Amino acid sequence: MKYSIIVPVYNRPDEVDELLESLSNQTLKDFEVIIVEDGSVKPCKDVCDKYADILALHYYAKENSGPGQSRNYGAERANGEWLIILDSDVVLPEGYLENVEWRMKNGEFATAFGGPDAAHPSFTPIQKAISYSMTSFFTTGGIRGGKAKLDKFFPRSFNMGIRRDVYHQLGGFSKMRFGEDIDFSYRIVEAGHKTRLFPEAWVWHKRRTDFRKFFRQVYNSGIARINLTKRHPGTLKLVHLLPTVFTVGVIGLILISAVGRALMHYVDRDQFYWMCFAPWIPILFYSLIIFVDSSIRNRSLWVGLLSIPAAFVQLMGYGLGFIESWWKRCVLKQDEFQAFEKNFYS
Repeated sequence: MKYSIIVPVYNRPDEVDELLESLSNQTLKDFEVIIVEDGSVKPCKDVCDKYADILALHYYAKENSGPGQSRNYGAERANGEWLIILDSDVVLPEGYLENVEWRMKNGEFATAFGGPDAAHPSFTPIQKAISYSMTSFFTTGGIRGGKAKLDKFFPRSFNMGIRRDVYHQLGGFSKMRFGEDIDFSYRIVEAGHKTRLFPEAWVWHKRRTDFRKFFRQVYNSGIARINLTKRHPGTLKLVHLLPTVFTVGVIGLILISAVGRALMHYVDRDQFYWMCFAPWIPILFYSLIIFVDSSIRNRSLWVGLLSIPAAFVQLMGYGLGFIESWWKRCVLKQDEFQAFEKNFYS
């Protein structure tokens, strides 16, 4: 097999069914699929059995250890020249592997590669809104990848490919609970290997199904950024600080408005107006930009409306996680596991 597709799974049999169906429709067939059940209460064994005669499919069940270690478990059992790491909540267009192959045959030399993600028309309005917030220029989602960039490209684990020999040379994914895929990408680049973005090798990415789960995801990403900076000094960029600046700014504007209301009996009308209502102008203006842009991109006013809270959750969730991690790691000087002991797998 040229390609080994590795998918860690935790309690998502329905998603695995959709992913395997999309894999069975690939125009290029030179691949195997390795499903690693990571201690799930709802296993996907029955789902995998459905595709046993259609795909070169290997199913493994193990105790829970987190996605990074489950990917390593699958990589140890892979036979392909290339390992492709996917999340269980993605669906592949039928030409995905053919596009990867085309890039490789046309001079796109790389040791590792990655592709962008997109929302499928069948996704729910909330999923489309969350997808917008994670990919939009008007949020920090624009840094995830989808267009060629001037700086280095760092593949993410929802859609990542790497030569098998290099994977094992680098020891695979670390035991980081959050940001383990970016940590791995940093180590690939630091070892002198070349990474490339393959824009045509995109996937449909379901993401979270509600704002509460989405908040937890981006909050953990904010935590991971400080941990990554500690592991890889010099990787913190200005763009990584923008969600924190946004978060502090929004909270500050809301507090100014609240103070204005509290002082309504002690200030004149102009001062009251400025303190109560003026702080909301930039917030409303930003919301309008999000609404218009998302409505046009998704051709839906409802998705555009839902994109407003999605954008604020994406930015402020990340910002709050970043602040907590900065306080614990940089001010209190706690180590990575001590600071977030409850969040890590054993």
